[in-house]
Amino acid sequence: MRFVDASVGQDMRYAGGRNFTGAVVDGYDEAECLLARPAALALRRAQQGLLRRGYGLLVYDCYRPQRAVDRFVRWARDLADQRTKESYYPHVDKSLLIPHGYIAERSGHNRGSTVDVTLVRPAAGRRPVDMGTPFDFFDPLSHTDDPRVGPGAARHRRLLRESLAAEGFVNLPEEWWHFTYRPEPIPAPSPPFDFPVRLASVGIGIARNR
Repeated sequence: MRFVDASVGQDMRYAGGRNFTGAVVDGYDEAECLLARPAALALRRAQQGLLRRGYGLLVYDCYRPQRAVDRFVRWARDLADQRTKESYYPHVDKSLLIPHGYIAERSGHNRGSTVDVTLVRPAAGRRPVDMGTPFDFFDPLSHTDDPRVGPGAARHRRLLRESLAAEGFVNLPEEWWHFTYRPEPIPAPSPPFDFPVRLASVGIGIARNR
C-alpha cells in the first residue's frame, strides 16, 4: 500500500508482538499492507477525501495468509494462554472466542480486498483518534453501531464507514475496523492463499501499477 499512497499509515500489528496472540504471527515476514490493486486504489481515494477533512487512514492488517488464520485458531484453543486477556477480551471467556465468531477458521482477508483500518489526525502526529475500543477488541462494544460508545467515538466510526463506503468498501457490523472492497476482484481461492506477507511475494506489482 505504501507504494500506492505513502500517506496511508501502516501499523501492521501481526508483524510484531502487539496483538492478541502476544507474538509475531506466522506468515507476517514483513510489516507490509498487501492489497489487490482495485482495493488499494479505492483506499487511496478514500484517503484523499479524508485528508481534505483533516483526517487520514492507518491500516492494521490487509492480506492475511492462511497460516496466520490457523495460528489464530490454535491460540484461541489454547485456554492456558491468557496473557492478553485484559487488553483484548476482558469480558469474554476465551473458550467462547471461536463459537461467538471472534476467531474463524477462514478469513476474508485471504483474498486481498479486506482491510482493518482506523482514523488518524495527521496534524496531531498521526495518532489514532478515539474509536471507542482498541483494534481487535473482542467484545460487543466493538460493533460499529454499539450505542454505548461516546459521541466522539460514534462520530469517528460514522466518518470512517461513510468515507470507505463512498469508495466501495462494506463494513463488517461486528467490527468497526473491518472493511471489504466489493465486488472483490479475486474470488475465494481454493485452497486459500498462503504466501507470506512480504513485497517479494507479489513482486510489488500491486503497488507500482497506478
